[in-house]
This record gives sequence, C-alpha cells and structure tokens, in this order.
Amino acid sequence: RPDGAAARRAMELALSRAGLSPAEVGYVNAHGTGTPLNDPAEARAIRGAFGAQAERIPVSSIKGAVGHLMSASGAIELASCLLAFQRDLLPGTAHHREPDPDCPLPVIGEQPRHATIDVALSNSFGFGGQNVCLALGHPGGRK
Repeated sequence: RPDGAAARRAMELALSRAGLSPAEVGYVNAHGTGTPLNDPAEARAIRGAFGAQAERIPVSSIKGAVGHLMSASGAIELASCLLAFQRDLLPGTAHHREPDPDCPLPVIGEQPRHATIDVALSNSFGFGGQNVCLALGHPGGRK
C-alpha cells in the first residue's frame, strides 16, 4: 500500500507485543528495496509508527549490499541486527549518498555508524500484505 498503513501496523504490533515504546527503539533495519514506490511508503510507515521519535532513530537497509534474497531476506536482516548489537555498529546503506526528499528519515549513509543500542526493529514486507516486523532486544539484556 502506498500509504504504508500495513507496514505501520506491523511495526506497531511488534512494539506492542514486545511491551516497548517508540522511545526505546535505537535502530530500524528497513525493508528498503530501493524502489521509488516502496521506500517512500516504508518511510511514511516508520514516521507514522514512531511519530516524533522517527527524527532520531537511525534507519538503514542492507539490501543494496546483499541483494533481495526474497524469503531469506528476513533471516539475513535478523543476523545483521544481531551483529549490530554485538559490534555496536549499525550497518550502512550501500549506494545511499544523499537524502531522498521522499524518505525524510535519518538514514545511515554508506559507512556503518558506531552506536550502542538496546532495541532494534527489523522490517520484512512482501507481496499481498505479507508483512513482518521483529522487535529485537540486545541478547545481553543491557536494557
């Protein structure tokens, strides 16, 4: 959906089921296909789910580096989030050199960013409304 409503709902449900508020999230691993329709819709969804918090939460997508692995995308992106927890390093967004006015979010550029986070969300969206958002806590329980 171009308005991002289904993706927004997936993020809101993930937060609710995990007992988290948007203020507790330190990173969003975007589905981030790099397409002119999907990325703005996901940006709207993130802004809708996080409200004013969306301005401070770093966002990136690894698809530009690993490709779109279809059904395996979610597993690889989960691993990426776990590495971010382990290394205190958020992955960069390959080929992202300048902000996209249709995606007004704090997107991490090509270089990874050092950050210590306790909570991350990982988005995986598919055709026909097959939307998943995982709320992940630091495995060491730093929170």
